[in-house]
Amino acid sequence: MTIKINSVHFKADGKLESFIKEKLQKMLSIYEGIIGSEVILKLENTESRDNKMVEIRLIVRGYDLFAKKQAKSFEEATDQAMEALKKQLIKHKEKIRGL
Repeated sequence: MTIKINSVHFKADGKLESFIKEKLQKMLSIYEGIIGSEVILKLENTESRDNKMVEIRLIVRGYDLFAKKQAKSFEEATDQAMEALKKQLIKHKEKIRGL
């Protein structure tokens, strides 16, 4: 699986990138048909503390899954996005199997 991580207007540190890659690799245990993923990290210009935004697009054969979450930290937003993608992946997998 190819993983592209883009950080908008800042440089993401290695710890954050490895955290995201580790989480994405775990998605392969749910569904092996994942071809790749694109992750966009953004800092929103808002007054609230929840200004870290993570957008994740999973590329699956013939289909794309997308989740966008905002939280206090990139790790928290990543966890929330992964949960949403996990649900989408399970639905997609069941749809393919015809359940």
